[in-house]
Amino acid sequence: MNKKITILGIESSCDETAASIVQEENGQIKILSNIVSSQFDIHREFGGVVPELAARAHVEKIDLISEKAINESKIKLDEIDAVAATAGPGLIVCLTVGLNFGKTVAASLNKPFVAVNHLEGHALSPKLNSDLEFPYLLLLISGGHTQYLYVESLGKYKRLGTTIDDALGEAFDKTAKIIGIEFPGGPKIEKYAEKGNKNRFKLPKPILNRGGCNLSFAGLKTAILRIQSEIKTEQDKFDLAASFQKTIEEILHEKTKRAFEIYLNENASLKKTFVVAGGVAANQGIKNILENLSKENKFECLFPDINLCSDNAAMIALVGLEKFKKKLFNELDFKVNPRWQLDEKAQFLKGAGVKI
Repeated sequence: MNKKITILGIESSCDETAASIVQEENGQIKILSNIVSSQFDIHREFGGVVPELAARAHVEKIDLISEKAINESKIKLDEIDAVAATAGPGLIVCLTVGLNFGKTVAASLNKPFVAVNHLEGHALSPKLNSDLEFPYLLLLISGGHTQYLYVESLGKYKRLGTTIDDALGEAFDKTAKIIGIEFPGGPKIEKYAEKGNKNRFKLPKPILNRGGCNLSFAGLKTAILRIQSEIKTEQDKFDLAASFQKTIEEILHEKTKRAFEIYLNENASLKKTFVVAGGVAANQGIKNILENLSKENKFECLFPDINLCSDNAAMIALVGLEKFKKKLFNELDFKVNPRWQLDEKAQFLKGAGVKI
């Protein structure tokens, strides 16, 4: 009989303080607890995340959130086999809080410690609710990242395309702010779009037909800034949100088609699995477009459960679990890495001067 493996996960890369207990028994993975404390009220008046305030909130809450996760899981602290904590990428002052807390717990229990790449958590997150197997094509869409990656196995990633400027979640948030939607506005764009005319405003689709599956969203923001003077009524806001949502869906449709081709060019016999993860994966319009496109191209399309799309500690514990099984542990002097990439060989792309 296989032994149970129980992992405590800690996440504090941005403005969510999170702790989770994930357990595997006989090959079955269960989330025993997954507690997330958001900081919307703290940052609302500033219209965005203030790193120093976020870090202070993490310090104030991380003990309580972790205790709540342990209590809800109904396991004893000494039954934990390892502690996993996010080490990057993210805001350095925020990452430091969770990483140091995770190290302290691991040291006090004399248990292995795993430093986790936050993006790897998103990459593996559908494994918490599906029979996800390597290899697969990943579209990672979040507030700070937009990438297409060939996921060969645990720890082996090849970036096929990325944004050369704004991340998709950032584009949603900036558009919401311009329209006048209260922070956090990005997730509310789709709700506004439901009441609008998606064909009213014609918005640009930067590098749509070039650059492979690289993407660009900064031009969209600029176009919306120009249109801002026309926004006088609530209906105007709804129409602009709908036009933006439609434009994003069309961009992702075309770029994902190209990503399918590039992925299969890696090896024509690759398993046709397409994973979409990250906070923006919760957008139902995007989900519908990508699921339909996958069906047309005979790809199996997998998303995390909606509560696992945004930042959470269950995905961090999951990576810890997978690394525990391979004995891939880290020393307690592991340092925060705010720019930690999944594909360490990938060229940094940023700005209008990028050659695509």
